[in-house]
Order: sequence, then structure tokens, then C-alpha cells
Amino acid sequence: MLIKKPTDILASEITPRDSYLRRREFLRQAAALGLAGTMLPGGAFSQTAAPVTQQGKLPKLPGKPSALSVTEKPTPYKDVVTYNNYYEFGTDKSEPAENAHKLRTRPWSVAIEGEVKNKKPIDVEELLKLAPMEERIYRMRCVEGWSMVIPWVGYPLAELIKRAEPTSKAKFVAFTTATQPENMVGLRLPVLEWPYVEGLRIDEAMHPLAILGFGLYGEILPNQNGAPVRLVVPWKYGFKSIKSIVRITFTETMPKTSWNVAAAHEYGFYSNVNPSVDHPRWSQATERRIGEDGFFQPKRKTLMFNGYADQVAKLYTGMDLKKFF
Repeated sequence: MLIKKPTDILASEITPRDSYLRRREFLRQAAALGLAGTMLPGGAFSQTAAPVTQQGKLPKLPGKPSALSVTEKPTPYKDVVTYNNYYEFGTDKSEPAENAHKLRTRPWSVAIEGEVKNKKPIDVEELLKLAPMEERIYRMRCVEGWSMVIPWVGYPLAELIKRAEPTSKAKFVAFTTATQPENMVGLRLPVLEWPYVEGLRIDEAMHPLAILGFGLYGEILPNQNGAPVRLVVPWKYGFKSIKSIVRITFTETMPKTSWNVAAAHEYGFYSNVNPSVDHPRWSQATERRIGEDGFFQPKRKTLMFNGYADQVAKLYTGMDLKKFF
């Protein structure tokens, strides 16, 4: 099926860059966000008025280096912010960077619902102060066969889960992405059932590698990468790392997730990176690293659990990973 690129974004709808800069002339101490020694522009996390494709265009968000980081060379910043899957802003890899500047990221809160004692919405400013920020350099692998190495800034999802106090019935965690029909041109396309939903088993969600991400490369997240808060689960295919979260729901039963609903034979609930389980339309045994000379770069062998087997394989002891893919 041919999906046409939306063409109804008018130049007149895009705020001029000089107006954008004037709105951000006032600075405030980042102590209000719990980021000692850093200055962030007032309204730094509010709607970005122009596409961001270059490092240094967004406020700093430092994190303490983590021992869980890989030592591989990070993918160039420009590739990370211009080659994205974010269907709410278009199905082509370049469209999120072109369209996501319209996303409103303030005010923003994340609802905590379901089988937990502390059911309440949490403002993103409170989320930013919930735990110390860390820089986690992770391998990330897309189901289409490309990969990146990204320095994320965030903290373990477990920090939020512990404060939510799940009940004994909580076996899974579902995450829901924002829907802003007036700003997300992709919502007009019948590609998926909206809003976008993803999920994890609760022990997966509690694993130290699973983080809430608020930034990358030492800066706040660009909108196209999931601002203001997203999930990062490095041993699973990238679509599990849901962007722009507005709801976290603890459930007793496995939640229905967007890609699994759309094509269950192609996208399983677990979606662990596994070179021995092919996508029905292509092999998953190899991958290409974005930023390394494209198709002229030799393919890499896909690593089991994206190279995190030593840390996460025990989560799936006794499971048939071809059946529970």
C-alpha cells in the first residue's frame, strides 16, 4: 500500500526562528529541576518552535556516567535526530524531524493507573527530580535492520515503579503515547490504532537496564525522539521504547500493544532482539549501523538480546523464545 506524505503543513504555521529565540531569553536556575550546576532556559521543555537537527540547539541535561554503558562509538547526533520511527509525525524516517516541532511538551503529566497504591498524575517537572540522572550509552536495534549507539540521559524505570507501589496483582505495565490531533499529522493515517500503546512484564520493567529517558547527548530530548519523557529498553527492538508517554498502567493481564494488534504474526509482545527469529519479510540475523557509510558498510551480526544477554537472559529462563517472540 502506498502511503502519501502529508503536504498540509503550511510554512505560515511554523513560528519564525527569531521569535522562538526571543521567547527563550530568560534563564532560570536548574536547581528547580534538581540539576545542580546547570542553567536551563525558562520554558526549555515547552513546544519547540523549529525543527532541531543539530546538537547544541537544546538546553543541557547532564547525567552521571553509568557503568552500564557500552564502550562503542556513539552514532552521530544528526543521524539520531533525523532518522526516526515516530508514526504520529509521519511514516517516512525523515518526517518526524520535519514535523515534530509542533508537539506541545508543556504542560505535561503522566497518569499512573491500575494495580498500584499511588494512583495519580505526575507532572513531568516532578518526574525530572524523582531520581538522579545518568548517562546510559546503549545499543539500539530497529526491527527493519538498522542500529544505533545512543547516549541517553535518564534513570531506571524501577525508581518510578517503586514509588507507585504496585499491588500483588500487577504483572504487566502498559505505556501510552500522547495524542495531539492538531499537531500530529500522522494520526490522520490509518496505519495503527491510536493512541500508541506498548507494554512490558513487570520484572522486565524493573530491570536496571530499562530507563525513563529525558535526554540524549547531554541535552533534553528533541521532540522527534520522544520528548519530554520516553521509555528506553535496549535489549528489545526499538518500537518497544515508546515515546512521549502520558499514561502508565499496571495490569494483571498482558496489555494489547499497538504493533501486536496491527500484525501479530510479525510483532510479538516480547520483541526481544533475536537473530534466530526472522521477521516474516526479512532476516534479523544482521544489521547496519546508521552513520557508518550506509549500504557500503559491511553488515554486522545481530547479537542476542542486542548484546545484553548476560544481563537479561535470566528473565526468560525456560521460555521458548521462538514461540514467545
